[in-house]
Amino acid sequence: MHIIIEKGLKTDIEELALLYDELNDYLASGENYPGWRKGIYPTRENAIEGIANGHLYVARASGKIAGSIILNHEPVPAYHGANWEIDADYSEIFVVHTFAVHPAYLEKGIGSNLIEFAVQHSINEHIKSIRLDVYEHNLPAIRLYEKSGFTYVGTVDLGLGHYGLDYFRLYEKVL
Repeated sequence: MHIIIEKGLKTDIEELALLYDELNDYLASGENYPGWRKGIYPTRENAIEGIANGHLYVARASGKIAGSIILNHEPVPAYHGANWEIDADYSEIFVVHTFAVHPAYLEKGIGSNLIEFAVQHSINEHIKSIRLDVYEHNLPAIRLYEKSGFTYVGTVDLGLGHYGLDYFRLYEKVL
């Protein structure tokens, strides 16, 4: 399968919103590893904001959006107390947000390709590290991050306990 990863465009918003909704429907019907919920996260607004800020990238397979990732310099507040591998200003660090793969493309390499893209893009932008958080029970994502060379640095509470998401694992890949 040929995959093209490129910056998301305004014309992608409808398809991204559909991807998020279809992914949330799929997760609700089985094992919801990330704990995402339709209408709560991710939503059309995440796509609109990511594209408007120039931080959202899409993976296309056969002309369709198979996945997406947001890379920006905006950590959630809990990141500030973590014991990261390197000490750097967030202008030199990318944070991964809204990393999603359409259910029709699961286990077809889209996630790995998006992570490889994030690493190469970060290197090209002279970024020192990539950081992310993942719900502690999201085992498929944890396996992908660890296989991709991310190092576990700690567990934090992101304040999402009211959604049943008590703790998140923090990972970092120093470049």
